[in-house]
Amino acid sequence: MLKHALAALILISACHLAPARAQDAAAPFDGDLQRLAEILGTLHYLRGICGANEGAKWRNEMQALIDAETPSGDRRARMIAGFNRGYNGFQQTYRTCTPAASVAIRRYIEEGSKISRDLTARYAN
Repeated sequence: MLKHALAALILISACHLAPARAQDAAAPFDGDLQRLAEILGTLHYLRGICGANEGAKWRNEMQALIDAETPSGDRRARMIAGFNRGYNGFQQTYRTCTPAASVAIRRYIEEGSKISRDLTARYAN
């Protein structure tokens, strides 16, 4: 249930964020977007090892976020780096699904949902 809520909130948030400024200028919500990207990378890895059978769902969510925000240059690179940081960080820690990994999944879904709600509340058109 939470995973579906997070996915829906991410898409809603991404579609309602204010358009990007100048090509590489930082938007006021870039820190939140980078954190959200990191959470998506984490979920992409952890849900995979915990047998969620979601395939590329979280990577696709990241792509939808990038497509909606249309960052370029450094902004795009930072978002992608966040996703990779989340994925790689947990790849180094967890080789199999453990109770701690399941707790991490739940916490990251909750945090991602909160970020999505906050972004939508602050920057929705």
